[in-house]
Amino acid sequence: MALAGCAVPPGAGTQVSGVSATTKDAHTAVAPQSYGSGLNNLPDTAEQKGKLADAEPLTDGPNIGDFHQMGRASWYGRGFHGRKTANGERFDMHALTAAHRTLPLGSYVRVTNPATNDTVVVKINDRGPYARGRVIDLSYAAAKILHLAYIGTARVKIEGLTQREAKAEMKEILASNQSDSNEK
Repeated sequence: MALAGCAVPPGAGTQVSGVSATTKDAHTAVAPQSYGSGLNNLPDTAEQKGKLADAEPLTDGPNIGDFHQMGRASWYGRGFHGRKTANGERFDMHALTAAHRTLPLGSYVRVTNPATNDTVVVKINDRGPYARGRVIDLSYAAAKILHLAYIGTARVKIEGLTQREAKAEMKEILASNQSDSNEK
């Protein structure tokens, strides 16, 4: 087995199991410049520095404000509590999170149960659901807010949120929860 790396100067060979390995033997792969981190907004040259002021600010996550979907929601809880999700976080059944097949991880959506008009904002941190006919898997906490924890599934409306909208709604929910606890 031969390994070639950046530290091998061109033309310098090494012997591994009687086979000469050089950088010419190594296959190169071009990595993407950015994974949505905003690096493309940085100037390439000093002449482009003036354009940096026109760059969009970096965000915490993707903007899916134009996303809308209707479908059946289900929920998952105790059996997955503590397991790793698709984005590497540990699943917390008491957090307001959800799994979706295609939405970007780290994005936020507003999920509404039209039968009750209950609404919750959740962060997409996992992939799924894998059951046929379902469009989103909610955490137990989110399902409880939407009053579908005991019935198992329900038809829901999903609306994508911009990062600004998500932050504003989360602050509003937090303030509402704090005022509710102060009244008790």
